[in-house]
Amino acid sequence: MMQQILFREAGEQNEIIVYDTDEYGGSRGRFRILQFSDQAMQGAMDLEQPERILFEYPQAMLHLMASGDGGSAGSVFLIGHGIGTIARHCAGRRVKVAELDAQVVELSNKFFGYCGPDVVVGDGRALLAEEAAGSYDFILLDAFSDKGTPRHLTSRGFFELAASKLEDTGTILVNLMGKSENDAHIAAIHTTLRQAFPNVKAFALPAAHAADRRNYILAGSFVAIPYQTKKMAGFTEIELGHGYIIEDF
Repeated sequence: MMQQILFREAGEQNEIIVYDTDEYGGSRGRFRILQFSDQAMQGAMDLEQPERILFEYPQAMLHLMASGDGGSAGSVFLIGHGIGTIARHCAGRRVKVAELDAQVVELSNKFFGYCGPDVVVGDGRALLAEEAAGSYDFILLDAFSDKGTPRHLTSRGFFELAASKLEDTGTILVNLMGKSENDAHIAAIHTTLRQAFPNVKAFALPAAHAADRRNYILAGSFVAIPYQTKKMAGFTEIELGHGYIIEDF
């Protein structure tokens, strides 16, 4: 595998690396990656097919959104920008993006050609708190590193805030990484989400071994959460055990 470093510098939150590679996910081609120094991959683009979505979780999240509102125009508040994959695929929707690291926003423009909805630099929870009550159809949380999603974005206080900013039929979607089996923290986030939303579903990608880390999506809504398994990019619905409730303090 051949790699070419295009950018490497200490950012506001992490050391950030942008590189080109001729292999991704076992396939040969031309790919560009945005990655933190802790090996947390934040975005990937197929340079030969820029509109192709390489990560599974954006595909699944976009399907859940389309299933929830029939694909109609709606409003989205997105916490976590990466290279802008989700935002650029929200054509027809009113989108507001919050990103903590200004350098990530600059790199998404320079190296990944991001030209979607404007991105506001700042803490996602603080920016969401400034929004009007009931003003969004969807809130998407996609902010994590190898240390996990920040506590203040998975607490009961945050989920109650999110619930207050959603319309009566609104949904929150949370992208997480965790152990494939018996992850107490994932169970805690799931249990905490249930304190704010009456309908909650959990989805996960398959894992080969019990010790492997895998991708989870949690969905919380005031209404039913429809989806088609064949369009969930490999995610399947799972049951999670009861966990502790995450408080702000």
